Amino acid sequence: MDRIRFDLLGCDGRARRGELTTGHGKVQTPAFMPVGTRGSVKTLGSEDLEALGAEIALANTYHLYLRPGVERVAEHGGLHRFMSWQGALLTDSGGYQVHSLADLNVVDDEGVTFRSHLDGSAHRFTPESTTEIQARIGADVIMCLDQCLAAGSERAAHAVAVRRTSAWARRCRDVHGVHFRTYDYPQALFGIVQGGVDRELRQQSSAEIVALDFPGYAIGGLAVGEPKPAMLDTVAWQDELLPRERPRYLMGVGYPEDLVRCVSRGVDLFDCVLPTRNARNGMAFTRRGRVVIKNAAYAGDGEALDPECACWVCQRYSRAYIRHLHQAGEILGLRLVTYHNLFFYLWLMRAMGAAIEAKRFDAWQAEFFAGYSVT
Repeated sequence: MDRIRFDLLGCDGRARRGELTTGHGKVQTPAFMPVGTRGSVKTLGSEDLEALGAEIALANTYHLYLRPGVERVAEHGGLHRFMSWQGALLTDSGGYQVHSLADLNVVDDEGVTFRSHLDGSAHRFTPESTTEIQARIGADVIMCLDQCLAAGSERAAHAVAVRRTSAWARRCRDVHGVHFRTYDYPQALFGIVQGGVDRELRQQSSAEIVALDFPGYAIGGLAVGEPKPAMLDTVAWQDELLPRERPRYLMGVGYPEDLVRCVSRGVDLFDCVLPTRNARNGMAFTRRGRVVIKNAAYAGDGEALDPECACWVCQRYSRAYIRHLHQAGEILGLRLVTYHNLFFYLWLMRAMGAAIEAKRFDAWQAEFFAGYSVT
């Protein structure tokens, strides 16, 4: 195949069912990407992701650039071979780290100067360098460098970020174009829309990024502290502003209820650290809501973590045992809840895809929320 391709297979209202075809297999959408920041999903191996049915995972450009370094990844034939992962990979550009590690960097129109959180050494990211870094890491989908701001930033700062993000997207595109290959499979460059929760800025950013004709688009700059209703309204605006025939990726979102509500607003792809990070802190996501397994109430609970879940964790281990593992600091406890949470997230995406195919997404959504507690 010469290019990564997206086929929109059907819609039910704004909810979309599609298929992203990559050199590492097909990704059925809506899809959730487990986050493997440093080339691994914490406590899990690539064989676990395959057993879970994951079709695409995310890795972090900033962290892989710092350690083990792009040269090390490239000398092993790219990240797929390095981490022994057969599915598709998406890399973020490092733009979010510009936001989250703001005290370690300086942003200007040409790029970002930053200090490593590991040893304080100085580094420079530009649109050109991050595009080339991601190409050499070997992701199937790579992201343009963008500027992401905290929700409370002034409108003038968001306007500057929109201008920079558009200019940087053009420069990213000019490195290789939007379809290219560094290894023996096609790679694609996706653009990112910014603008906070300001509708006018979102319209401007969308128009400028869409004009560059990327094969896919990400909705950036959300889940950074804004009220949930504002995030949902902004996602709904983006459905009106992005091309129907291209995939839409909502970056960094979110809780299970967020995924359901954003699929209903036209999103195809998601990533978030919540199912894995919260697992390590003792929070499980179930079909009835959240279970904080470290709570004393579960000390003698012989029930499965999620009685409705078909994963091997829930078929074999009790809440009491998993709580004991967390209280004792046993790594197995982190692994069990991580595996379960990703099983639940991936099940959720497949269930939504089936509901869209059956033209009953609204009914499915109502049934899901009838039994699901967000507290």
